[in-house]
Amino acid sequence: MTTVDPSQAQDVWKDVGKNVEFVSLALTRADQATAQAAVQEFADRSQAIIRSMRIREPEADLRVAIGFSNSAWDYLFPNAAKPKELETFAGVSGPEYSMPSTPGDLFLHIRANDQAVIYEVVAQYQQFLGKFTTVLDEVKGFRYLEGRAIIGYIDGTEAPQVEDAAPYALVGDEDPEFINGSYLFTQKWIHDMDKWNGLSVEHQDRAVGRQKFSDLELPDEEKAENAHNLASNTGDDNKIIRMNVPFSNPAEKITGTYFMGYARHWETTKEMLQQMVDMSDFLLTFSELKTGTLYFIPSRPLLDEIAGGELN
Repeated sequence: MTTVDPSQAQDVWKDVGKNVEFVSLALTRADQATAQAAVQEFADRSQAIIRSMRIREPEADLRVAIGFSNSAWDYLFPNAAKPKELETFAGVSGPEYSMPSTPGDLFLHIRANDQAVIYEVVAQYQQFLGKFTTVLDEVKGFRYLEGRAIIGYIDGTEAPQVEDAAPYALVGDEDPEFINGSYLFTQKWIHDMDKWNGLSVEHQDRAVGRQKFSDLELPDEEKAENAHNLASNTGDDNKIIRMNVPFSNPAEKITGTYFMGYARHWETTKEMLQQMVDMSDFLLTFSELKTGTLYFIPSRPLLDEIAGGELN
């Protein structure tokens, strides 16, 4: 029986990082054979670029994950098997709010202590990606004070410890061809910070379900019925690796959260999203969701197979 080996995975379960960049790309679909050859070259060069930057800037702690959507997989690897749960996110709706589905083919999640390293990696990647993709969105995130979410609360308290994370993040022997891969769901949230900051701290605590300054969880009876940590929790056996990354253009009063959810099972994340809209999660009352896309993050050996043209 094949077993999960985190050393074979891309960087999907570790901490958020100090500087972060997200890039979502669309295939131009001008010529399928050309795109297939180009993605093979990129799969090879991307890993060499990572190795080079880790030698050049070892203190930067560079981490990279590269993903493919359902539509990209069908276009680039039409004759290959596909991860069992990879599909096109159709959006979810509840009584008051909905979460949209937005397009995307390739996705880059790049983290480092030094923003210059991220710049260099993305610039080098684009020398290859620019030949067959166009940019849909590019967001630069950052670690907020004390690792807090942009709304002021400590982030990641409910996420599994790093040493316990692999079973929740990585595909196992239920889909052996894609073992050590991961399902990544991405969302871009824009917050009305004036509305949020107009609430008392006590109101905010009830809305999140935790104390803002101490990070202690409130008793359930003190939480709002739609408190975020109630709406987004579907049980201890259904954890995912959450990364909520702040981003902002403060002079323009544009502030948001880039949500990343890595999971062994896409169905786990989808259940969480549905519950959030069903319960009208309080975070939705002052936020606008701009994107929602599902990607599959191949293992590093599978990236090598892509580079070798074995998936076409």
